[in-house]
Parts: sequence; C-alpha cells; structure tokens
Amino acid sequence: MTKRRSRASHLNSILFLTLGLLLLAGRVQAQNLGLEGETGVFITPFANTAPSPANGLGKPVVSYHFLNTGDVVGPFSWISVTEGAFGRVEFGYTRNLHSAGDNPQLSPLWHNGFNIVHGKVNLVPENLGGKHKWVPGVGIGFILRTQVHNIGGVISNKDTHNGDVYLVASKTITQFKLPIILNGGVRGTNAVLWGIGGNAPNFEARGFGAAGFMLPGPAKSVVILAVEVAQQPRHPEGLPAAIIPTTLTYDVRVIPMRERRLNLDFGVAQLANHIMPGVDLKARHQFGMGISYSF
Repeated sequence: MTKRRSRASHLNSILFLTLGLLLLAGRVQAQNLGLEGETGVFITPFANTAPSPANGLGKPVVSYHFLNTGDVVGPFSWISVTEGAFGRVEFGYTRNLHSAGDNPQLSPLWHNGFNIVHGKVNLVPENLGGKHKWVPGVGIGFILRTQVHNIGGVISNKDTHNGDVYLVASKTITQFKLPIILNGGVRGTNAVLWGIGGNAPNFEARGFGAAGFMLPGPAKSVVILAVEVAQQPRHPEGLPAAIIPTTLTYDVRVIPMRERRLNLDFGVAQLANHIMPGVDLKARHQFGMGISYSF
C-alpha cells in the first residue's frame, strides 16, 4: 500500500499543465487541448478552435492527460483527438479511463471510464482579423459524455449521460511587456467535476474563468503560468447531502520549441476533500500532467 501511494504521489506530480497554455496568442491557444479534448486551458475552453484552413479540414491535434485524484477516487486518464474545420469549427472524441482507488467503502462509487464527444464554433474571431484589437474572441460549444457510471450511476446500477453547453470569450492583452490572456464564460451543465463526480440532479448555469502570463524560457522555450477557476454543481446525483466546492487549478505550461506544435503541462488542482460528514475523498490538492501535439 505504501509503495503504491508513493508511486501515485509521484505520478500526481504532473497534472493540470494545460492550464498554463492560456497565456499564449491565438495561434498557440488553438494548438492546445484541454482535459476533454476541446482547445482551451485544462478544465475550461477557449473561444478559438483547432487550426484549419477556411475551405476545409485541418490536421488533427492529439493529447493525453493524467490526473491522480487520490487513493479514494483513483487515477484518471484522457486520450483525445480533435479536428479543426473551415477556420472556425472544431470537433473531436475523448476516451476517459479510470483505475480503482484503495478505499473499500468509497472507491466502488467510480467505474472504468466513459466517452466524450465535443464541438465548438468560433462566432467572433479575436481582434476581428486585426481590424479591432479591443474585440475578444467569442465561441460557443458543447460536450456530451456517455456511459458515465460514477456515483449516481453506481447507486442506480446503470450507465448515465450528461453534458455541457457553453459560451466563452478570450482576449490576449499585448500592451504590456508580458502578454496576458484572460478567458471566461458560462456553461450550462448537469455534470459534476466533468463526469468524474457523475451527474448533477439538474442542469445548472456555472461560471468559469482563467488568467495567466507568458515568460521566455531557456533555449528559446516558452513558459506559461496560469490560474483557473470553475464553479461546480452543488450536489452529485444520489448524494443530496454532499457539497462539491469550486475547482481551482494552478499550472505551468512548457513549450519546448518556438513552432509550438508540442505543449507540456504540469500543475495542481483543488478538487474535493470533505464533501459531507464522515466522507473525505482526499482529492483537494492533486497533481497531474498533459501533453498536446498538433500535426
């Protein structure tokens, strides 16, 4: 048990890396995939989409994300493929994979994994193609998760589904020495912690946002520091006494080469600990990793 926890703690040391990506300009933003496959930070989407020409399909962007949510919940992985189209559309598929935790009472509330399908349209390009530099990018999208069997699905002994629809605005501020990116929006969702916590009893409006800045790194690399916040539905389905806090992430993104096809992310996420009396998920400060590559 001690050995396993030590290994999990070490793996932990590499998570919410994608978040840092938030700071780059539109071209860089468009090449990083978030946790569920959409272009974005780690847990929140950007307004822009995966790279593509105005008259057809772009090349695929692939990513892998890992998050060890502790010994109770167990580790998760996400494998994603996303495609851009017509300069302002993207769509993709992600498979969520899960390994069981060590707690005999609580760990059985989580299942093997689930499917994720997503799509997004960039309604307003940032800066309107360079004509109005004060204009933020605006996008609208959806995420659909199927075969979700966590918490409420285990309690009711059936696969469930949930989803998000969202409106997001992104803006890169270049008037300062260090570029700053601000990102924020609202999503309607009936998913708790992006399906990790199963379903919420109702569809709710939840806010999200992120901010960060970019630094020059060694050997012509780029280092991005960012913070991200995302409100969660208050109660998981089947556990009306449980309270899920707002998620916070603190992240570092490393772009080893200037062409920025490859992104490496590292960070820590504050998820959930004492969600109800006598129940501690031990997932309040967890680490993870991610890697994205644009062909």
